[in-house]
Amino acid sequence: MPFTYLTNMPLEQAKRDYLSLLVEHGYAPKTQVIPVQQACGRVTAEAVYAHICAPHYAASAMDGVAVTARDTFGATETTPVTLRPDQFMVLDTGDAIPEGRDAVIMVEDIVKNYDGSITIHSAAAPWQHIRQIGEDVCAGEMILPAHTVVSPSAIGAMLAGGVLELSVLCKPLVGIIPTGDEIVPPCTDPKPGDIMEFNSSIFSAMLDQWGAESKTYPIVPDRFDEIKAAVSKAAAECDIAILNAGSSAGREDFSARVIGELGQVLYHGIAMKPGKPAILGCLGAKPVLGVPGYPVSGIIVIEELLKPLIEYWLSTAAAPAPTAMATLTRPVVSGLKYQEFVRVRMGYVGGKLMASPLNRGSGMVSSFMKADGILPIPQEVEGYEVGEQVQVRLLSREDKLRNTLVVIGSHDPLLDELANLMHLKNCGVYMSSAHVGSMGGIMAIRRGEAHAAGCHLLDTETGEYNRSFIRKYFPKGGVKLLRCVGRQQGLMLQKGNPLGIERFADIARPGLRYVNRQKGSGTRILTDYLCKNAGLTTDSIYGYEREELTHTSVAAQLASGSADAGMGIYSAARLYDLDFLPVCIEEYDLLIPDHAWDSPLVRQMVEVLKSQAFRDKLLAMGGYTLDRPGEIISID
Repeated sequence: MPFTYLTNMPLEQAKRDYLSLLVEHGYAPKTQVIPVQQACGRVTAEAVYAHICAPHYAASAMDGVAVTARDTFGATETTPVTLRPDQFMVLDTGDAIPEGRDAVIMVEDIVKNYDGSITIHSAAAPWQHIRQIGEDVCAGEMILPAHTVVSPSAIGAMLAGGVLELSVLCKPLVGIIPTGDEIVPPCTDPKPGDIMEFNSSIFSAMLDQWGAESKTYPIVPDRFDEIKAAVSKAAAECDIAILNAGSSAGREDFSARVIGELGQVLYHGIAMKPGKPAILGCLGAKPVLGVPGYPVSGIIVIEELLKPLIEYWLSTAAAPAPTAMATLTRPVVSGLKYQEFVRVRMGYVGGKLMASPLNRGSGMVSSFMKADGILPIPQEVEGYEVGEQVQVRLLSREDKLRNTLVVIGSHDPLLDELANLMHLKNCGVYMSSAHVGSMGGIMAIRRGEAHAAGCHLLDTETGEYNRSFIRKYFPKGGVKLLRCVGRQQGLMLQKGNPLGIERFADIARPGLRYVNRQKGSGTRILTDYLCKNAGLTTDSIYGYEREELTHTSVAAQLASGSADAGMGIYSAARLYDLDFLPVCIEEYDLLIPDHAWDSPLVRQMVEVLKSQAFRDKLLAMGGYTLDRPGEIISID
């Protein structure tokens, strides 16, 4: 079928058209018969009816004695009745009621006499404490309707009703075909150019959560005939096939051509970001989905385009995703060409839910791991401003969001260690940290968007850290500056210092490649100050405008060989086994708004800051000095 390469079909229309096409071709679930004991979580293919009554005999509901009710009539506290041994029979719960008896008296309500008789002080009503035949389930009665998820209690009801097997919808089997010359199985020592294949593991886990099964095929190189053979095999063996990577417009992106030759391509290109190169195709009634190789794109495509097919197969109505209104802590810009999905970290501050956008790169799989929500931006919307109220699709529970300490500001690995220690101390406490630089943190505190902000801002006139900035931006107070750590800042260098860097001014050497921190970060302000003191113009430093958001990301560039020098902290250099040229010890402090100071989350953070466990961890990391962390610093 001819198609326009890289169409831009609106997402919701693409979903409807794709499912309609598949159903027209005969896309429908298969069924299988399984033992009831194995049916939990499965979906019934047809209504299930009881074969027998439950209970199937009149049964005692209590420990006691079976009697004939009329023999007890007239018994009261003042006129008790005594029953001979032949007028009653001792029973346990569940025992069959003897012929001729029609009531049970609880053992607590009888008085045993020496001659074997019993005395009762109240009359028994006919059929009291007796479970009647069919009281729970009657033979022929429907236990479960068709297309119903089997619960643990339903298993009990079916077994009680004599049902030992039932027909369920087969779990759809999804074949996952990873492709690419550069793709290798997961390992700890990939070579440059190797891309580890973990998308199939992500997709398999998602499918398992949705009630489907998966089969991952061996990695297929970028060769048209081999990819074609793999798709043909997967379509023959599975109910759905996923062709991972090769859906874009590169010279070795064969997915659309392969699907088109074997079957039909409905759309190639969906108006969604990430995930726009997705391919919706089929081989007859078998869906074949072309999924982009970038993991975030792949996750979004699987979620938006494959999940509806699983839900249709299993006849499960899509549960509406929980949503909440949140305040954006940073602006988000989007084009009008796509519907975009932005990952956000979230937490409540001052009773308001805050959403901090995460890195939007399609290859940033960790952003999905860290995300508390997804912000959908409609195709016709250009984005949202900072402070704007937006509707977010929640990925985290409400109770977690209300127990999350929101930290926005300068990056330091100690924040991750602090979060870990807080969670170890109290498993119901979490931390969400967004790295926007020290000035970004101050602005977030001013806008009421965070419980705390990491900052290490150098006043180049006085040489002091943080205090003058607090006085400037909070002239009326309302905040506390909390002592955290002193940390060693310096030039991180490639291992062995192959360029022989001896002083800061050497970063302007011809041929040296520098990697910087983002504007507004304390490290960038320090670096600008050092350049000024050394008489360096920033345009003389190759790579000065190349920006990274964290100390560890700067260190990673140096370790990879893509840069020769970058300012950062000693602990990051040590983590990547880099050389380090010390420059200064700076103050890294935490800014806390007064409204959050007495909150349980902030108090727990202060406790951990003062703990021996925190001290031990940072000293082991190296490059930190700890002088009364957790104490309030006088700003005056």
